[in-house]
Amino acid sequence: MKITASDCLAILRKFGRADTSVTTSAIDQLAVRHPRSISTLASFRYQKQHYALLFDDTAADSADYIRQQVHSAHPNAHTFLVVNPSSSLTTYGLPFEGKDVYLIALDSNTQRLDAYLAATYPEYSRASWQKHIKAGRISINGRTCTSPKRGITDDDTLDITLPSAPDYSRRELPIIYIDDDVIVVDKPIGVLTHRKNPLDDEFTVADFFRRYTTHGLDTDRPGVVHRLDRDTSGLLIGARSSTAYDWLKTQFADRAITKHYTAVLDGVPRARELRIDVPIGRNPRAPGTFRADASGKPAQTILRVVETAGERALVSLLPRTGRTHQLRVHAAHIGTPILGDRIYGQAADRLYLHAHQLTLTLPSGGTHTFTSAIPESFYLARQPDV
Repeated sequence: MKITASDCLAILRKFGRADTSVTTSAIDQLAVRHPRSISTLASFRYQKQHYALLFDDTAADSADYIRQQVHSAHPNAHTFLVVNPSSSLTTYGLPFEGKDVYLIALDSNTQRLDAYLAATYPEYSRASWQKHIKAGRISINGRTCTSPKRGITDDDTLDITLPSAPDYSRRELPIIYIDDDVIVVDKPIGVLTHRKNPLDDEFTVADFFRRYTTHGLDTDRPGVVHRLDRDTSGLLIGARSSTAYDWLKTQFADRAITKHYTAVLDGVPRARELRIDVPIGRNPRAPGTFRADASGKPAQTILRVVETAGERALVSLLPRTGRTHQLRVHAAHIGTPILGDRIYGQAADRLYLHAHQLTLTLPSGGTHTFTSAIPESFYLARQPDV
């Protein structure tokens, strides 16, 4: 049986160990052996990690048998069988060109516990496994381990106790539009686009997208193409397939998608229309926040005043770039922070920023504009202290 670097890469992808951006140049040190007349063993290196592929229709998912075949060629290696990511049970084999194939990670020394878990169960990131370990959810040889750095070998027995996944089947979000490629929802305030901590069980837009997409199901961001802050309401578009995801990401990168926001400002801008062209960078004095910074990344926003009342202004905001917190930083920079901005202005009953309109070319063809109604509370006549 002939094994090529393309075969190795295709199998790594099936096991969730490589994505579509990786090329065959990442595969080296490929060697093929035949431990038995009915089996083929291919060894190679990918991203500094050594692997073995066993093609054997008689292995029947037997971990002992698989390790025995691998050890015939690598007698001093520690072996770690990579779990089949497409099965709800703990199985190892996957079909490939009419044969059962098994992926084995090789290590000549002990392996860190967190690295082993991330390699064996790639549906969780290494950072996620570190949190699970520190939470006391992993036992080694009957004893709880809380150190991600703990070294393990094949002789160790692991017991993994993870909390049950929360049930979001009854949580709903308003769907503005859906077809075979995309889904557009109207996100309310208080809902995250995706979770920041993989161990959090808070409902997010990504959890809702999971029902409608095949892209990124092994991540915490299935279908997510762009994001809105927790306290920003309005339109979010998600991808229902990897093809649609690539299409949308390209449009965002090329700035071919137009986004209009509506906001209430705490103060009145000096002109009815402004072009704010001010670079934005991270604020070293307040982690997680940003500021106007001459050495930061370019950022442009067009601001148009819709109406004013007292010291408030209802405005339309058109971002020409997509920097984190861009609209909030730019509004504060000109002395009129968005009403309710706890970071860059003063707190209120909510952040008065709403993703009102989204215009783009869909994968199915044609330019579409989606609209979310401006919340009633944004209209200045309904502001209690105006």
